[in-house]
Amino acid sequence: MKNSSHALSKSVMYAVLLFTVIVSGFPIMWVIMSSFKTNAQILSNPFSLPTGFIFSGYERAWKYCKFPTIYTNSFTIALSATFISLVIFSMAAYVIAKYQFKGRNLLYSLFVLTLLVPTMARAQPILRLIVGMNLYDTPLALILVYATTGMATCLFVLRATFMTIPLEFSEAAWLEGAGFIKTFLLINLPMAKSGLATAGTLLFLANWNEYYYAMLLTMKEVNRTVPFAITYFDNTFNFDYTSMFAALTLVIVPALIVYAIFQEQVAASLVASGVKG
Repeated sequence: MKNSSHALSKSVMYAVLLFTVIVSGFPIMWVIMSSFKTNAQILSNPFSLPTGFIFSGYERAWKYCKFPTIYTNSFTIALSATFISLVIFSMAAYVIAKYQFKGRNLLYSLFVLTLLVPTMARAQPILRLIVGMNLYDTPLALILVYATTGMATCLFVLRATFMTIPLEFSEAAWLEGAGFIKTFLLINLPMAKSGLATAGTLLFLANWNEYYYAMLLTMKEVNRTVPFAITYFDNTFNFDYTSMFAALTLVIVPALIVYAIFQEQVAASLVASGVKG
């Protein structure tokens, strides 16, 4: 009886997982398949497999959406903001995780609760600050904004990671005369590589896909990022569905590749975050 109940539970679990994979993965696969079909094939039978690989849509999307420029902008901005966030907030997470001081938990809670603040509520003060610093319509404006908006995610993941590192390692370094910086850089940071990979992946994907601040803080086409390609081809390729799906594929594939590379670290660190946080 127990074996049959266990088998039924596993069957239900696998069925739910299969349903989740289909629901989440089918739209992406449909977009990619449609990018290799002609307009006539898409309109006549939108869910059929492509009869061949047609790359004309990619050629038009690459040319008219100016993907070389927006790819360069997006990679530069996303990577720079991610690096700044990891450098600054990894030190903050280390202090919160390893040092006892009054108000530590309250401070951490306030930092993480910034996730609940709507983007719209922060837009006005951020815009005024960026304009006051004469950074409007520059890549640096987006780098600074993205670096700060990644604070809560970075602290949540890295605090839990540092909490899994035994305090004995730091104490041994202190006995050898190592100070705060050396203990952090040479002892704790190398042992937190999985957490850094997870936080970096989540931050990069968020920065790569961010649209609102990119729209708010930039004006010139030369400073636009990847999400604006969606707006561009939505206006330009109204009836050229092949090019539209090709542009969509060019937008989502880099994010999928990054997540596929680091998915194990992301899953492991998020589980640790839930246990330790």
